[in-house]
Amino acid sequence: MVRSRNVSALGLGWLLALCFHVWASEATAERTSPKIEIDLAGVNEAGLRGPPTGLRAVHYEFCIPAGERYATEVLGIDPTLQLLPKSRGRISCTNRQLLAVGSTHQEGYREVLERLAALPYITRIVESFFE
Repeated sequence: MVRSRNVSALGLGWLLALCFHVWASEATAERTSPKIEIDLAGVNEAGLRGPPTGLRAVHYEFCIPAGERYATEVLGIDPTLQLLPKSRGRISCTNRQLLAVGSTHQEGYREVLERLAALPYITRIVESFFE
């Protein structure tokens, strides 16, 4: 009888370890680059957040170096982007940079953000507020 309790305890330990592994894997899948300074926890698959009758997209901004090569690269990743050369944005782009503003309201927005964050010349992606 003692032996069967040890086996059951061992089985329970393995089951708990498996559950923790699955939970940790799911949590890791939800993690984003540290460059992405946006809370995406409440954003649904369509890239919208808010109450059911007031869903809206999350807008974000970042700076890229001035130059056609950079503009072409980021526009190829994120078709929602608008490049605003005369604006510094809340993120404070320099005179040698362009402000880029995009939206989560697109298919695969998390992957889009991760691809943008992987570019070495993008240092931060922050939420953009239109006030």
